[in-house]
Amino acid sequence: MTPPPPARPTRSFALRFISGKYQGGEFPLPEDGEIVIGRSSELDMVLVEDMVSRRHAKITATGGQIFIQDLGSTNGSFVNGEKIKRARLSEGDRILIGTSIIKMVATEGPTSLREARAHLEDVASGKRTSQVRTMTGSISEVPLPDLLQLFAASKKGGVLVVRTDRDVGKIFLDKGKVRYAAVNDNYDVSPEKSFYRILTWSHGTFDMDPPEEREFDHVIEMSTEALLMEAMRQLDEIRRLGPDMPAMSAQMGLIVPLIPPLRELSPDELDVLQLAHNYGHVESVLNKSLASDLETSGILVKLIKSGYLEVR
Repeated sequence: MTPPPPARPTRSFALRFISGKYQGGEFPLPEDGEIVIGRSSELDMVLVEDMVSRRHAKITATGGQIFIQDLGSTNGSFVNGEKIKRARLSEGDRILIGTSIIKMVATEGPTSLREARAHLEDVASGKRTSQVRTMTGSISEVPLPDLLQLFAASKKGGVLVVRTDRDVGKIFLDKGKVRYAAVNDNYDVSPEKSFYRILTWSHGTFDMDPPEEREFDHVIEMSTEALLMEAMRQLDEIRRLGPDMPAMSAQMGLIVPLIPPLRELSPDELDVLQLAHNYGHVESVLNKSLASDLETSGILVKLIKSGYLEVR
């Protein structure tokens, strides 16, 4: 009789805080059992913040499966941007409780609950020594589309400030809806264009600042879902241009002597050619163009390939 194959060892998982007051902390999940999350000091995972209920949610591990259940919390529990009553968790899922974004990750081995609670307290006390923002994190860890979906589902308001090595973007949110966006405080560029441009960033940090009392001449009317879909469409199309599209920081100019006849260009192409001649900087051309970044980028590539413009 063939002996049964050896049982596969049960994988260990933990909750890793990737944003919020407890960012950097980890809390182990039991291989079989449950943990209760909330503000009450009597619970397993204690999150001391106003948006967390005394008994907020429960996570249960049983038979190799892990589930999360909201316990009737005031502000709700969210998994991958969706408000849940009960849901099964998988590795990589993102949970939003209060102002904390928590990722379920595989871990090498179990840690005692006592050590885990002490670790979270140490992380939180370390952050109290400096100004604590509502939320903070890395956009390589929490991609901006995921973050905005979480904010939309939880109806959060404020100013999402995204910083890269080169740029600072601001996305203004009202009850989770995107109302305006700007890059480097340039409010002359349309908010839609600025929003789509910020969504192309994949490295940097984010902070959720309090709402600003500011009036805008033009606000974004599209839903967050529609904005994200259009941003992804434009990003995919721009990526298809590949290396033919010069960098935002590149300088351009007319080729002299100009051989191809101007009469072969459409009015939109002539407009972009004039912008390139007047400003000579890719980002300035995109900012000044009345067309979208996608349309303007496509025209720039055509003008370069057709011998009207050169990258300098």
